[in-house]
Amino acid sequence: MSNAHQRKKQPEQVRRALLDNAARMAAEHGIGGVTVQAVAEAAGVTKGGLFHHFPNKKAMVDALFDDLLEQCGQRIDALLAEDSVQHGRFTRAYVKVLFEESGENALDPWKALSMSMIAEPVLQQMWADWMTERLARHRETDNDPMLEIVRLAADGAWLAFMSQTHEALVPDVTGLRERLVALTTRT
Repeated sequence: MSNAHQRKKQPEQVRRALLDNAARMAAEHGIGGVTVQAVAEAAGVTKGGLFHHFPNKKAMVDALFDDLLEQCGQRIDALLAEDSVQHGRFTRAYVKVLFEESGENALDPWKALSMSMIAEPVLQQMWADWMTERLARHRETDNDPMLEIVRLAADGAWLAFMSQTHEALVPDVTGLRERLVALTTRT
């Protein structure tokens, strides 16, 4: 009898292992380097086990992107809870999280998925839906033209961070972050 038949079924742990390994592979090799076989092997399951959770590679990548959005949302929520100033709270948290994910400490799966998002309409729609929901949720505190400009500037900086030459494009990451956060407060 094989180990697969003896071990207790733990579908959430298996799904987590599949997503974590897919994220690691995306970070190391880009989305093109993520294969069903490699993810299954790294997670210690069969391809059939992977297909139980994700019917194909596209579904796995979509789930990975959704998972990373969830992680981003959790980090933003944690920063919101720490911020007592109502005006611009979401925008400040958004800028801080984008800048946490840039530079040396970048979440590499984000880099791979961000680049894939440019060409993949489903990922674009997932991002748009996530941001639309967040903006609706924070309309009372963040519906301000200056805050919109700050978020768009942060998005532009994020794209620059994806570049191999981002140091030339954004030579003072900390300074830019501080300036953008400062713009979220009323004067």
